[in-house]
Amino acid sequence: MKKLVSLIFVLCLVLAVSVFLVIKQLNAKNSGTNEEIVFEVLAGHSFTATAKNLERDGLIPNANFLSIYARFTGGAGRMKVGEYLLNKNMSPIEVYRVLISGKSISRTFTVSEGLNVFEIAELYEKQGFGVKNEFAKWCFDKTFIASLFGETVDPEQLKKINSLEGYLFPETYSLTKYTDTKTLIKNMVELFLRNYQTVEVPEIYKDWTRHQIVTLASIIEKETGAEEERPIISSVFHNRLRKDMMLQTDPTVIYGKTMLTGKTVINITREDLRTKTKYNTYTMKGLPPGPIANPGLAAMKAAVNPNSTTFLYFVSHNDGTHAFSQDYEAHQKAVGTYQLDRKARAGKSWRDLKQKKPSSVEKNSKDN
Repeated sequence: MKKLVSLIFVLCLVLAVSVFLVIKQLNAKNSGTNEEIVFEVLAGHSFTATAKNLERDGLIPNANFLSIYARFTGGAGRMKVGEYLLNKNMSPIEVYRVLISGKSISRTFTVSEGLNVFEIAELYEKQGFGVKNEFAKWCFDKTFIASLFGETVDPEQLKKINSLEGYLFPETYSLTKYTDTKTLIKNMVELFLRNYQTVEVPEIYKDWTRHQIVTLASIIEKETGAEEERPIISSVFHNRLRKDMMLQTDPTVIYGKTMLTGKTVINITREDLRTKTKYNTYTMKGLPPGPIANPGLAAMKAAVNPNSTTFLYFVSHNDGTHAFSQDYEAHQKAVGTYQLDRKARAGKSWRDLKQKKPSSVEKNSKDN
């Protein structure tokens, strides 16, 4: 009996010492270096296989110890596929906690106001997140579009939404290597829906559909990068719509050409202005059938909150801002001053636009 007790005692002692040594090793710093390594947990790999890769890369001293610990604590099943930033000075326990946290390395993907679907798709591929054709494909998939909007839009209005143009909200998104294209697009549309809820539509525009508001907002976004000008630009288009005048805005012509080629067009010709497309507001009255770009929140608010003006025309100052006119004669004079005179254009670019104090035209626009 005494021998059995002694044997049990020895076994318990050995087990306790073994556990102590394993725990000590699992908590020991791996090395004296602070070298950072991007480690990838691959799809389909077990924790044991992953632990062996960690040992191979010099991130842990013993794969077996960590595998046993993971099974004992239940963490093996919580490990997430992804890229993780690890440090060679981490202890095995610290490495383990990072892997089961699911906090993969994220990269930022910034979509600026006014980019269209094709430009976003190009950016998406250029920055290495995915394939541009796949991005564009989902943006024009009617079944996918319907699944994203759900109950937020009337079925009859949904039929008019032929793409997600206008609904990919401009923002900086965090993506991991494993964020798929559809998930990103879904996040962009969901952010659009949340932001659109903050747009207060005055009673006078209650008969406008969301699609119409976003369409006008996209035109406003493309016409000016000057924040203070958006409500004035909006007033010009509202004035034209009320007078049953054509909007005659170049960005719609550019988008019409883009839709034909699938590539963003930069320059247009006089012939383009006369060529009929669904988006050419030089050949058709009213709004185009849908947005021509993805507007930000300020442009959407400006679309239904125009300044009170009598302006019907505007022409670029060549620096991102515009000269506004109430009649065609004054407009032609402004065109001569700012566009036909080469000196007025020399050395200027809309890229040089900076935040400016409102001009006298902007200050008085609400009083006209």
